[in-house]
Amino acid sequence: MNRLVRLFGASIGRKLVAAATGAMLLAFLLGHLFGNLRIFQGPDALNSYAAWLQGHPLLWVFRGGLLAVFLTHVYTTITLARDNRAARPIAYRQYSPNVTSFASRYMLLSGGVVLAFVAYHLLHFTFGVIDASNTRILDPTGRLDVYSSVVGSFRNPWISGSYVVSISLLGLHLWHGIASAFQTYGLHHRSYATLIKAFGIAVIVAIVLGNCSIPILVLAGKVTLAGAS
Repeated sequence: MNRLVRLFGASIGRKLVAAATGAMLLAFLLGHLFGNLRIFQGPDALNSYAAWLQGHPLLWVFRGGLLAVFLTHVYTTITLARDNRAARPIAYRQYSPNVTSFASRYMLLSGGVVLAFVAYHLLHFTFGVIDASNTRILDPTGRLDVYSSVVGSFRNPWISGSYVVSISLLGLHLWHGIASAFQTYGLHHRSYATLIKAFGIAVIVAIVLGNCSIPILVLAGKVTLAGAS
């Protein structure tokens, strides 16, 4: 316990924790994307997958662990940003942003928007608090009709637009986060910097384009309630 306290008390310890929890969340995002893309296989594929998840005996254990990882990541990143500002109480006389990337300068802002989006997303699709009439429908087999819920919701341009913007900001957040995680663990070196950058770009493009393709294709009429795409 004392080691954990010392770990969170030191800046380098919180950086290691932030990087580790960030990697776990990234793995979840990729898994979540894999599930979301089943919508292109039609209602039965997505609803079967959702029913399997809902019926899994370890679902709430996984959700609890994911929540703990998420809150730890939020806490460590916020306290690190606070410490960085406290280390320089007097602002720069002349601010020169060339030394930092756009993504790193707006890391807290993008993270805050993503945090708000996660809360909205859970209230909307997972718990059915928002627009319950559209998120608590059953399919002909009696399963929760996740397919119709998603398509019905994304037919609303405001919902689709907010989703696309939030996922895009998530990509911006990941752009700095992935590079920072490699650097924190001492894995960033000139000899394979290009490979790390390519990996980061591939992951971000997959997450952003993969998730954004769903509302965009729904609005375009390529994915419909009838299951046509």
